[in-house]
Amino acid sequence: MSTTERPRILVVGGGYVGLYAAQRILKKMRYGEATVTVVDPRSYMTYQPFLPETAAGNISPRHVVVPLRRVLKRAEVLTGKVSSIDQDRKVATIAPLVGESYELPFDYLVIAMGAVSRTFPIPGLAEQGIGLKGVEEAVGLRNHVLAQMDKADSTHDEAIRRKALTFVFIGGGFAGAETVGELEDMARDAAKDYPNVSREDMRFLLVDVADKILPEVGPKLGEYGKKHLESRGVEVYLKTGMDSCVDGNVKLNNGLEVEAGTIVWTAGVKPNPALAGFGLPLGPRGHVDVGADLQATGTNYIWAAGDNAQVPDMVGRKNGNPNAWCPPNAQHALRQAKVLGDNVVSGMRGFPQKEYSHSNKGAVAGLGLHKGVAMIVMGKMKIKLKGRLAWYMHRAYHGMAMPTFNRKIRVFADWTLGMFLKREAVSLGAVETPRGEFYEAAKPAPKPAPVAEVPAPKAEAAKGESAEPAKAG
Repeated sequence: MSTTERPRILVVGGGYVGLYAAQRILKKMRYGEATVTVVDPRSYMTYQPFLPETAAGNISPRHVVVPLRRVLKRAEVLTGKVSSIDQDRKVATIAPLVGESYELPFDYLVIAMGAVSRTFPIPGLAEQGIGLKGVEEAVGLRNHVLAQMDKADSTHDEAIRRKALTFVFIGGGFAGAETVGELEDMARDAAKDYPNVSREDMRFLLVDVADKILPEVGPKLGEYGKKHLESRGVEVYLKTGMDSCVDGNVKLNNGLEVEAGTIVWTAGVKPNPALAGFGLPLGPRGHVDVGADLQATGTNYIWAAGDNAQVPDMVGRKNGNPNAWCPPNAQHALRQAKVLGDNVVSGMRGFPQKEYSHSNKGAVAGLGLHKGVAMIVMGKMKIKLKGRLAWYMHRAYHGMAMPTFNRKIRVFADWTLGMFLKREAVSLGAVETPRGEFYEAAKPAPKPAPVAEVPAPKAEAAKGESAEPAKAG
């Protein structure tokens, strides 16, 4: 970390908003005008819409992440966490990966910490559930599903097989529907390589407390998505919640009970809970309360956007909905980040702030190879697509939205190779404990247990008895 007399713009979070906001600030800023510092526990940004395809093996994990230091070459990138913020002194406390915490002064603050999985106190969820917010979880989920198939193929115990081949997905939004669609596709392909496992042996369940799935694309396409998944053998349970899942014993509140080896939790997100300790103005659900200019209410040096901000939807409000808020999706995050970056530079120079206003352009979702739904908004007209054409729209939109030209090329290369080469269905579960085998080979051999000495038998001559046993005859 360098020290500087220039004003410091501190960006807390290196996700979608943090990356694009920092890029925008660096682009608009004059040379030497300020120092931009980005702090995040990870040294890369993850493009989350591609996590379902990463879990299914269609995209390499390295290709859905963007190295912050490579992209933000003119910024300071600190790998660590912001543990507290003193607004009176304008000082943030940084907790690095190693070493002691230290204070970092700032002049302008950007809050881009994103969201975390929204969970509930369900017995067994913490021990059995698998989330899908990071690339690590996507890789772990892929390895886990394939390991369950390995387990089922190598045992004759029917109860173990049934549990290993039962996959439960909680949450029917984009993440849940896309993930169950992609993994069902992958498992169907992988089963061709297993002599003792077929698609008919597997059971996929999608559970949601709402009365429909994929609400982002509208009721008709959501109903199509539900019927499509059901046609592939996925059991869809709506208006249903999970009561417990202790040791994989999933109990739904509709009375259904199943033993599942895989439980994937994608039931929504909530703002990063660390926001509560920063002294920021928060909305009723824990988001940073901002105005249309993305500036935190009551401040003139703090901005926030994306999943951790409560951003008013000016288009919806102009159309008569006074309580319209921007949904937490990549479409809004990208555009908010650009407006935020412009406003930070304007605020630093004493210029007026711009309002964020963006009309919804639609939504796209992939449900496996060559399968998807899409709603494209063009003015007052909504174009609804399904099947292969919607899947092309899904890949085209997200492929172009992927940050950096480098990563775009790599993602499209993965897709192109997938058209000609068979999908790899190999579990690499050992990557989660890479030193395990070496440790077993290198650890010291256990010392042998001491052998107790047995005293020799004493002679009984004094009693007139022979030490040798008497012989018959």
